[in-house]
Amino acid sequence: MSRKDGMMYAPSHESKPVVKPGEFVIAAMALDHGHIYGMCNGLVEAGAQLKWVYDPDPAKVKAFLERYPGALPARSAAEILEDPEVRLVAAAAVPSERGPLGVKVMGAGKDYFTDKAPFTSLEQLEAARIQAESTKQKYMVYYSERLHVESAVYAGELIRQGAIGRVLQVIGMGPHRLNASSRPDWFFQREKYGGILCDIGSHQIEQFLFYSGCREATVLHSKVANYNNSAYPELEDFGDATLVGDNGATQYFRVDWFTPDGLGTWGDGRTIIMGTQGYIELRKYSDIARSNTGDHVYWVDSQGEHYEQVRGRIGFPFFGELILDCLHRTEQAMTQAHTFKAAELCLIAQAQAVNLTPETLR
Repeated sequence: MSRKDGMMYAPSHESKPVVKPGEFVIAAMALDHGHIYGMCNGLVEAGAQLKWVYDPDPAKVKAFLERYPGALPARSAAEILEDPEVRLVAAAAVPSERGPLGVKVMGAGKDYFTDKAPFTSLEQLEAARIQAESTKQKYMVYYSERLHVESAVYAGELIRQGAIGRVLQVIGMGPHRLNASSRPDWFFQREKYGGILCDIGSHQIEQFLFYSGCREATVLHSKVANYNNSAYPELEDFGDATLVGDNGATQYFRVDWFTPDGLGTWGDGRTIIMGTQGYIELRKYSDIARSNTGDHVYWVDSQGEHYEQVRGRIGFPFFGELILDCLHRTEQAMTQAHTFKAAELCLIAQAQAVNLTPETLR
């Protein structure tokens, strides 16, 4: 896994199958974003059988098969959708195409697992809601900054155990390295990537809902800007927002494309969770100038001050839970309502954002 390239972030962990071989068959398609590898890693490690892969670009398929040689190259998307053995389709399409593809997959009677951001418009979200309700298929989202980060998983366990009491506020920092020369053209096209709050902001809003236990929230204000990338006029390199949840908990988050070259990883992602009886700080990918590894958890509770480095100790339970949810039609991994609410709020934050881009760059 490349520590400097967030687009190819694909954690792996020891296999912990929750099903027998061949019991849960999946396929991958739309290989536009490197997160497809993290998505497939998690599912395969949890026992899924990766049967098919499809993308119209043969080079993408070739690279995928080098990682997963047991998969078969499909001749078309239809070959996958018409295969009765396939229970779930994992996809990382261009963001503006993720919603329509999900509607198609669910219409074929299969569950859908997409990279974030899951939609670029509220109209796409509504179409997916209607299709999920009609077909009873799942529309799940790879919110990797919580689901595929062991320190983030551990924070959820501490909160469930009552270590910091009731959560009052979540502060999220999600800086990313731009690596502009390696990005595809769609990455810089506003209509296709949806905007910075819609895209990487979706991680932050999902974490807020999860850690705070909110089912609903309101976006109080949000801002976006292109401060330093005039060569890419449709790019937003900065965004932030403030939300309040239905239980009174609040959130502030900032996302940006300003990771300096000197950092040893793609972004110094941090989360601070304040509760009535303590607080937690996650240093997800680095503890700068101290450790070039990730998953550092600091917390203070009524018993004292604590620190643990949890890399390799916690695992990623979401993927096994998702497989069992698909088989048993339960909602242990993530509820459909939660998935859609996180997506809705990031779209609202994006739509109402004040644009701070200097006039000289507009």
